[in-house]
Amino acid sequence: MDKKTLRQQIRALKKQHSPEELLIQSENILQKLSVHPRFLQAEKVMLYASLPDEVQTLDFIETWRHRKTIILPTVVGDDIIPVELAENVTFAEGDFHIPEPQNHPYTGDFNLIVVPGMAFDSNGHRLGRGRGYYDRFLAQHPDVHTIGLCFDFQLLPEIPSEPHDRNIDEIISL
Repeated sequence: MDKKTLRQQIRALKKQHSPEELLIQSENILQKLSVHPRFLQAEKVMLYASLPDEVQTLDFIETWRHRKTIILPTVVGDDIIPVELAENVTFAEGDFHIPEPQNHPYTGDFNLIVVPGMAFDSNGHRLGRGRGYYDRFLAQHPDVHTIGLCFDFQLLPEIPSEPHDRNIDEIISL
């Protein structure tokens, strides 16, 4: 099955779940992340500000922003630009209706990168939304441990992979 068809199938599966169901699953998934050894040890974590159909991270970010250095992605052109979520940072809606922190680019290192996706498989393959933002970004940080977050129906037996696709080290789901 091709990536475009898989994306359509995942979108249809998401619509079969109420926002309340997805929120409960999100809370359970993020509870797993909050006790994960890699997350607990990490001082500088890149998370993502979730879209309505993704594992809901906004409350999680708010919980952890005073305990760790939290970095969030912003999109500029075809690239992800990491931005630190400093104390008084405000948000603005980005190009894809994603809340983006308004701050200068973060140029430090990361201990962990948490990644969204349309779907994942047990081999670490990730299906994104089709624009390659995370593939390009992760290629710039090959030594940083990555964890993908997904709902149970987003974990598939196999995802088609191309040479430019970047694998994820671990996936947390239900």
